[in-house]
Amino acid sequence: MAKEKIVLAYSGGLDTSVAISWLKENYDAEVIAYTADLGQIKNKKVIHDKSLATGAKRFYLEDLREKFLKDFAFKALAASALYEGKYPLISALSRPLIAQRMVEIAREEKATALAHGATGKGNDQVRFELTFKALAPNLKIIAPAREWEFKSREEEIAYSKKKKIPISVTKKNPYSIDRNLWGVSIECGILEEPWKEPPEDAYQMTVSPKRAPNKESYLSLEFEKGIPIKINGKKYQPVALMEKLNKIGGENGIGRIDIMENRLIGIKSREVYEAPGAMILYNAHDALERLVLDRETFHHKRLIAERYGQLIYNGLWFSPEREALEKFIAQTQKRVSGSVRVKLYKGNAIVVGRKSPYSLYQKDLATYSKEDIFDQKSAQGFIDLFGLPLKIMAPARKKKK
Repeated sequence: MAKEKIVLAYSGGLDTSVAISWLKENYDAEVIAYTADLGQIKNKKVIHDKSLATGAKRFYLEDLREKFLKDFAFKALAASALYEGKYPLISALSRPLIAQRMVEIAREEKATALAHGATGKGNDQVRFELTFKALAPNLKIIAPAREWEFKSREEEIAYSKKKKIPISVTKKNPYSIDRNLWGVSIECGILEEPWKEPPEDAYQMTVSPKRAPNKESYLSLEFEKGIPIKINGKKYQPVALMEKLNKIGGENGIGRIDIMENRLIGIKSREVYEAPGAMILYNAHDALERLVLDRETFHHKRLIAERYGQLIYNGLWFSPEREALEKFIAQTQKRVSGSVRVKLYKGNAIVVGRKSPYSLYQKDLATYSKEDIFDQKSAQGFIDLFGLPLKIMAPARKKKK
């Protein structure tokens, strides 16, 4: 009989490298390793050779950088989605795309199971498995890290040495890194101590703000319907645009995030992120929306943004709710076109200018100079009507006392 085939989400890191060997031993199966290049692959041959040397029967590597940005990251940007107001959903946005392609490859390979290297206390297990359930409910799901005997990364490292699995993680370099064009997620080691400052060797994309240039620099970003298309007047395709912004932002120490995060399963976790390009874009996009959206739409979109971010974080990309909210977001972005000027200086990306053909700003209404056309007397009637409910309640408030 032919062996069972398992498609594994393979990063080349410690967990997924151990998973290949462990799945072969415990399931007597062929492992098909799948890697999506989302901007983290430095050497395709190295990860290809490593997967096969570790025991994979076959290895797939796909360049999904543009699709990741256009269909996932830029949609989160248009939504203004930041989980708990801070996290730009770096890893959360990549998982539904990776899982979607794994399902498609499993069908091509006639595989019966899908596997991932996420742990039982993390968010990624949910993100992978909810996508699997939405797109391929008939396929078996295997999560080795929830089953195997290893209780720590140190035990995994020891197993790797015993099995001669090539890994880059050591006790001296304990960080777990997940990187793509939207940023970097950094975990483990000293970062698990909330009181201790992250050491400089943990950061992958940014220089320390104190080592950033002492001189301010400026850039202009142009958006079309909520999507970034130009830097300093030059048009860029999505991948090139993010690579340039990441380089500029990283050189200026922009995009470092250190937060206590509420994971989906209920654990509080200290998380460190870098997102130089993404945070420049979020700041600029927000400034443009404030210029072109009317007050009520802007305020309601703030509420939608929070929920949209929660859905992505919780692995519900393929849910009807997210798809429905996306329709609302797309409507709000129809006039989010224009340019934003940003000043970069030692970890800060400060918006200093914005303009749009759809601007709702009228200087002659906002000004306090002699060009002011606002009728000051009309404010009295507005306040009387707006405050009427409070006036009506005043006698009742006195009686309660």
